[in-house]
Formats: sequence, structure tokens, C-alpha cells
Amino acid sequence: MTYQFISEHKLKRKAKIETPEEVYKLVKRYAGARQEHFILLTLNGAHDVVSISIISIGLVNKTIVHPREVYIKAICDNAVAIIVCHNHPSGETYPSDEDRLITLELYNAGKIIGIPLIDHIIFTKSSYASLKGMGFIPSEELFT
Repeated sequence: MTYQFISEHKLKRKAKIETPEEVYKLVKRYAGARQEHFILLTLNGAHDVVSISIISIGLVNKTIVHPREVYIKAICDNAVAIIVCHNHPSGETYPSDEDRLITLELYNAGKIIGIPLIDHIIFTKSSYASLKGMGFIPSEELFT
């Protein structure tokens, strides 16, 4: 089995991330997808987006994600921090048990390798939820 990034998008203009709403604006185009898309935003030291990558595409109600696939891209991009996102085709933004588990795994992996997870955004066509804002990510890593 080989691993490859499904999609990568380099921005033509700078996008500085200061709020979850700004993240939502960047990834909202995936909200109408019929399967879950797990998306990684890599950030530089100024919290400008370096790249937006689709890490995995799953089923209607789940996708498989592992910290190594997320952090290999972050390391290759020389990222200083990351934000992850995924759509919920169901239209519900509340995180599942699996969503909370992968968030904790990514947070802990980031602490070990020095690339912190700033937030995990779950989004739909009409709204989004920040797992940081809901208290599922410790608040020491903040938006600038």
C-alpha cells in the first residue's frame, strides 16, 4: 500500500488565520461533499496558510485519519502549527467520539514533535464548530 496526498492547494494570496471563521471561509467549498473530507491547513510562524491538503476522503459518516499522515505533510511544509477540519455531510457540527479522539491524538502528537494543533473545525454548508472553542483542545495554543 502506498500513501499519497489526495489534493493540495497552494494559495495565490496570503491568508492569515486569526479566527475559526477565517478557516471556515477557506474550506467551506468542501461542505457540500457527500463524503467526509479531512483537511489539513499548515501554517507558518505568522499563522499564514502555507498549504491546504485533503488528507483523506471517507464515507458519508466517517473517514480514517492517522497522525503520521497529518504530520508528514506538516513537516514537509516546515509548518510551525496546523489546523485540521472536516465536513459533516449530515449537517450536524457536534463532534463525534471519534472526532474528539483523533483531535486528542493529533494534539498529543503535535506536542511531541513541536508542531501544535491550533484547532479542529467541523463544518457544514451553513455552519461550523471549533473543537478549541468547545473546550476539546487545551487553550494554551491560541489563534494570534
